[in-house]
Amino acid sequence: MRITKAKLVKTVYNKSQYQDYNLPEIAIVGRSNAGKSSMINKLCNNGKLARVSSEPGKTRSINFFSINEGLMLVDLPGYGFAKRSAGERNSWQQLVEGYFTVTERLRHLFLLCDIRHDPSVGDLQMVEYLDFYRIPYTLVATKADKLAKSKRKVQAQKVAKVIGTDDVIPFSAVDGFGMEEVLKRIESVLDAETAFYGAKISVDK
Repeated sequence: MRITKAKLVKTVYNKSQYQDYNLPEIAIVGRSNAGKSSMINKLCNNGKLARVSSEPGKTRSINFFSINEGLMLVDLPGYGFAKRSAGERNSWQQLVEGYFTVTERLRHLFLLCDIRHDPSVGDLQMVEYLDFYRIPYTLVATKADKLAKSKRKVQAQKVAKVIGTDDVIPFSAVDGFGMEEVLKRIESVLDAETAFYGAKISVDK
């Protein structure tokens, strides 16, 4: 799969603003410094598509990106930044859980964790959310460029073991390691959507 068209179409600050575009949705979530924006920009070959915040935890909205006019990539706000107040953390919970409850199009989610560190309490809580809402997900072990290539898959598997999954992709937004695997996973989700609903999904392969 190749992403040839990508644009930000909507920014949502509460679940009442959610709009159904009649397209399958794939969400991305992780700690505030896990590299969500960098991953989106790398996949879409557009360094300015998703804004990379200079202050972790600053973004408190859900951003919807139209991909190849056949998919909505949903950028969920980051979690786990210690300097945020309890009220702001509660707002994050309401926003993200609100999205999980209102959307009928979410087909898959990429959970991002820094490959160099053990999953945080927030990461494990997110897994509980995903299990509760029965959302299928793939663990993406980001910042793989910080490790030697020979160590990346082994370390990613260690992170995955703590999370409790075998489905993990080591990824780097710097050197593109793992990008093809992520794109193939997106393609497989779209293929399943087409097979189930009989609708033609517009993607470039």
